[in-house]
Amino acid sequence: MLQSLEKSKTRKNLGITAIEGEKEIEMAMSAHLDLQTVFFLNEIVNSVFLKKIEVQYPNIEFLSLSKDLFAKISYRETTGGLIAIAKTKHIQLENLVLPENPLILVVEGVEKPGNLGAILRTADAAKIDAVICCEMPTDLYNPNTIRASLGTVFTVPIVISNNHSTMEWLKTNKIQTFCTNLHHAKSYHLQDYKRACAFVLGTEATGVSDDWINFSDTNIKIPMLGKIDSMNVSVAAAIIIFEAKRQRSFL
Repeated sequence: MLQSLEKSKTRKNLGITAIEGEKEIEMAMSAHLDLQTVFFLNEIVNSVFLKKIEVQYPNIEFLSLSKDLFAKISYRETTGGLIAIAKTKHIQLENLVLPENPLILVVEGVEKPGNLGAILRTADAAKIDAVICCEMPTDLYNPNTIRASLGTVFTVPIVISNNHSTMEWLKTNKIQTFCTNLHHAKSYHLQDYKRACAFVLGTEATGVSDDWINFSDTNIKIPMLGKIDSMNVSVAAAIIIFEAKRQRSFL
């Protein structure tokens, strides 16, 4: 079963995912994900951490595997001898609980799991209030997303939606929208992000769609001083998000 969870279709149909690595499992535990089974390699596993799992999940199933079998079912080499099976969770837009002046990130069409994972690490580090993934071709629980996010895919409030629904939700909740765009845009550091706001970022190849550019209250850009005209989407997200956090005194 574990190997079948490498396929997005299987993960979605069963509503479960595999989590490899002590750090990633610890993040899932902190988010109170429903862990069901833990596979471990006795020779290298941290027995203290196993006990910690047992305390939080007294009814969980533990399965000790041989070195050869563990190597066959693990997706990556550095797992710390631990793989957990957990139920996935999904938040709907209407169920998001937000503070008075929320800070939200909207990502459109991000297809590389590594980029999405890096964005989620930034979102967790900045403790932003939600990440909304629109028109996303990749699976949120792709093993590479989990690994690149260091498990923050479980700690950040994430909504999978589409452009139209998200725009309507932002409008209804009176959230100011800033869309990244190279043309006819204002420098990001000259804007006021103290009120409720959302940043919209797209892929490096195509950027955000015209729908978002036309919808946004303000189009913003990061000044490019060299010869290239864009940067990795996760880097761009970090720059803009932490400027907003700076303006909010990192609260």
